[in-house]
Amino acid sequence: MKWVVFLVFLVVVACAAFFLERASLESSYSAKERVSSNEIERFLIEVKGRFVFVEGGRFLMGDFGLTHGEEGLPLDSKAHSKPLHEVVLSGYYIDKYKITNEDFGFYLKASGGAVRADVPGNFYLFRADPRLPARIDWFEAEKYCAWLADISHLPFSMATEAQWEYAARSRGQFLMIATDDGTYRYQTSVDGEITGVNISSSVDRKRFAEQSGWDSGGLTPMPVNSFPPNSLGIYSMSDNGREWVKDWYDPDYYKYAPLKDPQGPDRPMHHDYLGRQTKVMRGQPYADEFWTVGVNVHRFAVNPHSYLSDNETPILSGKTARCVINSQESLH
Repeated sequence: MKWVVFLVFLVVVACAAFFLERASLESSYSAKERVSSNEIERFLIEVKGRFVFVEGGRFLMGDFGLTHGEEGLPLDSKAHSKPLHEVVLSGYYIDKYKITNEDFGFYLKASGGAVRADVPGNFYLFRADPRLPARIDWFEAEKYCAWLADISHLPFSMATEAQWEYAARSRGQFLMIATDDGTYRYQTSVDGEITGVNISSSVDRKRFAEQSGWDSGGLTPMPVNSFPPNSLGIYSMSDNGREWVKDWYDPDYYKYAPLKDPQGPDRPMHHDYLGRQTKVMRGQPYADEFWTVGVNVHRFAVNPHSYLSDNETPILSGKTARCVINSQESLH
């Protein structure tokens, strides 16, 4: 009899655990507008399928222009991209695309979040195209990657600054720009219009704006796969929006960064002219056919809330992100 009672007890416990786990799962997928577990599963399959494995290795991070550039000149006039220093990274996966409006919209639907208010104008319209990069602040980027980690049980995260540069430079090669061959390539028509071959020009962006019915001209984002990826298969790391990375900004960080898998300072180290803490951004909002600079090594200190000087109004134009998975195991 005791054994029967004990077995019944085990069955009850197992059933309770099952339903508690299911309830927890459903609650994590529920919001103002419910998302089913099947939809979550399909979303994860699609997202994971976009991730590119980046084999770990050793590289020289920072402004390599003086010692390894073709012209022997600095690629950046600012001191914060120096000194050139050695970094060793473990292997990881990185999304070949920036977080898209479609991705972020699904996350908001699943989590019950709301699109953040932004300055008026065409910027509202940009959100209507699911193919464009999501315009988000640092906290939104961090929460999105953390949400992916939560629902997938995989170590999703924002990219560190070192991971970002290593991937943009195709595993640390001495490439100035994250294109298919490390250069800008454009073509000029008979009427003098310059269009991009491997990266966008202002003409390309104006044409896309016109096709979309927008009057944003050359300050228009484009679909995340509009031009060829770099040699690792990663798209638009040198244009179509600067990208938030995980690190706090410190102009002197390269002087004391650890050799192995640097994560950035462990606390805020720098404040902008309004006294606000800053995070690192990488890349460029829009490519320019007249640039000759090495955008793969440029760093930017930006308030993570993206507020204007009133500390209330966010300006999210040209602010994007992509996630990594800090694992060397197969995703399939």
